[in-house]
Amino acid sequence: MTVDMAPPGTPDAIRAPEIGERAVAVAGESAALTAPRMIAVGTAVTPTSYSQREVLDAFRITDPKVRSVFLNSAIERRNLTLPAADAHGVRAPESQGDLLDKHKALALEMGGEALRTCLKDAGAELADLRHLCCVTSTGFLTPGLSALLIRELGIDRHCGRADIVGMGCNAGLNALSVEAGWAAAHPGELAVVLCVEACSAAYAMDSTMRTAVVNSLFGDGAAAVALRSGPGPEPDPKPRQGPALLKFAGCVIPDAVDAMRYDWDRDQGRFSFFLDPRIPYVVGAHAEIVVDRLLAGTGLRRSDIRHWLVHSGGKKVIDAVVVNLGLTRHDVRHTVGVLRDHGNVSSGSFLFSYERLLEEGVTRPGEYGVLMTMGPGSTIETALIRW
Repeated sequence: MTVDMAPPGTPDAIRAPEIGERAVAVAGESAALTAPRMIAVGTAVTPTSYSQREVLDAFRITDPKVRSVFLNSAIERRNLTLPAADAHGVRAPESQGDLLDKHKALALEMGGEALRTCLKDAGAELADLRHLCCVTSTGFLTPGLSALLIRELGIDRHCGRADIVGMGCNAGLNALSVEAGWAAAHPGELAVVLCVEACSAAYAMDSTMRTAVVNSLFGDGAAAVALRSGPGPEPDPKPRQGPALLKFAGCVIPDAVDAMRYDWDRDQGRFSFFLDPRIPYVVGAHAEIVVDRLLAGTGLRRSDIRHWLVHSGGKKVIDAVVVNLGLTRHDVRHTVGVLRDHGNVSSGSFLFSYERLLEEGVTRPGEYGVLMTMGPGSTIETALIRW
């Protein structure tokens, strides 16, 4: 899918020829001035951080092969909410009902914190929020997380909302595309994408190799990004700050639709996430195709992209993207850093990297960036941004 973020009335001179069924916005300055902008970001994690060795010891996993998966993951620590140990130090498996309760509690806690942090960064209040899109894949909630947060935080009950459930690690960019469309249609209004992944509530903890990759990889985390197009409120405390969202492009890989999946584990009586060991190679083989489609018609080459914010999907996934796109380790320094410090926090991972990039203070007006996520489907999603 390719999405055109150029507003109505954009001159043909800054539009590309038809690609697929739609024209796409070229990365011109005029388009960047009127496109929705990422004006603020905020993140949150659960309180307790564990090293990989501490997780192994907590569940008394002794199999050398499983321990090797954990200890060679390029992850130093992750935020997790593990079941309490009994008097003998044993952590009993949680029922599916307990896991759903955990997801709801953690989602509201982390989601609320990330949303407040993001709005503070935007110089805004909860009362200023006009549309909220919530993303989660680590539990099922009805009513959705957006409605629960509106009640929990006292957000205006007339606030527009949407919930994206079950799309996995790529879903943050899917939501960003949806919310950018809303922001473009409502100039001056504040929209937020909130990704909340309580990965502790999606674990089937055992010592098998089937679950080893998943259990060694994911951590709890939430991230929010605020969007606005056109002029902000007067006086605007942060006028036109943050990059413009120019274009989105994605790709579904049907042959690998079962390679990443969340399905019912009959042996354990709960849902369990499965990752095929071939995923890094599948993602790597298709990364170039999607990025080339993203840049098609813009006049940009990959070498023109100054900032790369790639999903922290795992060491092998990051390596495959680096090799296939010809990136440097510096290009993915924040991707690697988020993986090291938090593990894979699923749909919000790229926003954790984006936050670190902003904290560096190295972006300059006119520079371009690419956001990239990947997840079940198997899918790769991308976005082109310009400061």
